[in-house]
Amino acid sequence: MRKTFAGALLLAAAAAPAHAAFDAPAAFGARQGIEDIALSPDGKQIAFVAPGTGQSSALFVVPADKSSAPRRITGASGNPERLLGCWWVSNARLLCSIYVIQRAAGYVVGATRMVAVDAAGGNIRLVSRRDNTDAFYYSTYGGSLVDLLPGQDGSVLVSRSYVPRESVGSLITHEEQGLGVDRVDTLTLATKPVVPPTRLAYFYISDGVGNVRIMAQATENGDYLGARDKFYYRPASGGGWQVLGTYDEQTHEGFWPQAVDPVENVAYGFQRLDGRDALYKIALNGSMTRALVLARPDVDVDGLIKIGRKQRAVGMSYATDRRHTVYFDPAIAKIAAALGKALPQTSSISIVDASIDENILLIRADSDTDPGRYFLFDRTAKRLEALILSRPELAQTPLATVKSVTVRAADGTMIPAYLTLPPGSSGKGLPAIVMPHGGPSARDEWGFDWLSQFYANRGYAVLQPNFRGSSGYGDSWFQDKGFKSWRVAIGDIVDSGKWLVSQGIADPSKLAIIGWSYGGYAALQSN
Repeated sequence: MRKTFAGALLLAAAAAPAHAAFDAPAAFGARQGIEDIALSPDGKQIAFVAPGTGQSSALFVVPADKSSAPRRITGASGNPERLLGCWWVSNARLLCSIYVIQRAAGYVVGATRMVAVDAAGGNIRLVSRRDNTDAFYYSTYGGSLVDLLPGQDGSVLVSRSYVPRESVGSLITHEEQGLGVDRVDTLTLATKPVVPPTRLAYFYISDGVGNVRIMAQATENGDYLGARDKFYYRPASGGGWQVLGTYDEQTHEGFWPQAVDPVENVAYGFQRLDGRDALYKIALNGSMTRALVLARPDVDVDGLIKIGRKQRAVGMSYATDRRHTVYFDPAIAKIAAALGKALPQTSSISIVDASIDENILLIRADSDTDPGRYFLFDRTAKRLEALILSRPELAQTPLATVKSVTVRAADGTMIPAYLTLPPGSSGKGLPAIVMPHGGPSARDEWGFDWLSQFYANRGYAVLQPNFRGSSGYGDSWFQDKGFKSWRVAIGDIVDSGKWLVSQGIADPSKLAIIGWSYGGYAALQSN
């Protein structure tokens, strides 16, 4: 495999000049140079969302061969509108998701909306259903992309919210209510209903080739402690909805579908096995035959890898001390292995997007000391070309390695954690920070973390514990020892600080704790 490093496409000018003083807070705290990125169906154009001044962001399009400079297509001020991400509907049209603030019934509310725009700029159209003045309530959900409809230029399947309406002095005249799926021409806005609106439906899954196969429905008046999601599927031959299964939001029992493979006619999804998430596939031919794809005895299998415009399932992932990927698609597994050899300094390689024939792949590579960079890989030519750095401001800055460690809690339990030490330090007698994650139903993983890297750059040791109550380690860690066991979680965090001192890493007079969300609560409760 030949590598061609052509340099960054964009934002190289944003990196500080070599002679300028390094502004660490500005460099580490800067937003990522690429907030979202997508490859056109023919693989010849790249669309990306990049930050602007303040909270603003803009959508750019650039030829993949770098024959011309990126051109700005549209943008959002960030105050309050935000551009979340975009998809190529065709080689000439893009569909974007935006966050907006609107006033409804005297209230100021946040909402999402979908808009379409030409890749050359202009022809902006609202794809989400318009709000009616006679609607009973205001819908904050602007829908989501369900299927890019390969081969059908400019049209997509999108989920859209329907709100019942009334006419003054009469009974309700439009009773459609709930989330449905429509086929929408993003240029003309011509609409064809595909799945009628269904009350309590909250997402749909297609097979990637235009057929809506799975519907998720919430529980009527369900709360967190009693909610059970219901899932239905439609046979490949069509027909009505059939029961696929249920999922308990509290106990996590049941099957949670993630994707449909139209060739095998199966649904991939996660289900508990011996207290941990495992990946299964269920036949959608009426037999409901269930097959285990991958399970681990130590951690949850919690990632399904999908690629390209069809969101084709090709593999799965799980995190031990690091995230590991297992591909069940032989061709993609071979490519991933070759990319790993071509990029030996990066430990994490992912396929972000693909051309419609999957010959051109958009690749992201990163590690603990590499914030991330993007490449294009041509499978036919076996050519890998560098595109852009995720954080060009840090390109010339030495970054700290992240080490997986275990901390002994007061009761003897070994707590997994990540330790970041200042580059070039002895690792002894340092000012130190314990930084618990939010959630608490979340976890930290090995890799680049801008905040811990900033503190390491300033001379601090940073420890990120996955205390009991963190997700990813199965019920015995998350559910059984986390739910209603706040003292255990806080104790693990406190013991993490004690461990830093006992190992001689931290100066006991210079030990701090920071966090936000649940991590902020933990910081307040720790002593």
